[in-house]
Amino acid sequence: MADPKTPAPELKNESGIDTTLVRQLADILNDTSLTEIEVEQGELRIRVAREVVAAPVMQYSAAPPAHVPAPVAAASPASMPSDPATIVAKSGEEVKSPMVGTVYLQASPEAPPFAQAGDKVKKGQTLLIVEAMKTMNPIQSPRDGVVKEILVGDAQPVEFGEPLVLLEA
Repeated sequence: MADPKTPAPELKNESGIDTTLVRQLADILNDTSLTEIEVEQGELRIRVAREVVAAPVMQYSAAPPAHVPAPVAAASPASMPSDPATIVAKSGEEVKSPMVGTVYLQASPEAPPFAQAGDKVKKGQTLLIVEAMKTMNPIQSPRDGVVKEILVGDAQPVEFGEPLVLLEA
């Protein structure tokens, strides 16, 4: 690989684009965790980006609806606080975050929330979004029910397994 600090001889193609510069930018992407890099010189602007494969994220975000109902009954007592008043207030099925990220309760700041306390929801309906690595992952209702409580705030960071929404029958 060429040293990015050492100027290489310019190899321009028919369009006048410096292909050596493009290759050096691509090498920088391969050597770092960057997903895109952009260089601007006068009126010439070169942007090199690599496609981030979203399949593992989407498979991961799609798995929790099938996995959430069974573990909730077993995991809930250990994760619930010991204060009896809090236990009563938090009864219901928890929809947990399948990943670390940032929660958004609506599609855009001016849009209405996906779901609010008291809303009837259908299985597969989007309750909120968790953004992880610049990918918006819809968190869907695992079953039909009523939203008892939204446990997180908009633009709040969340951890894997953190309860996001309480559903009741």
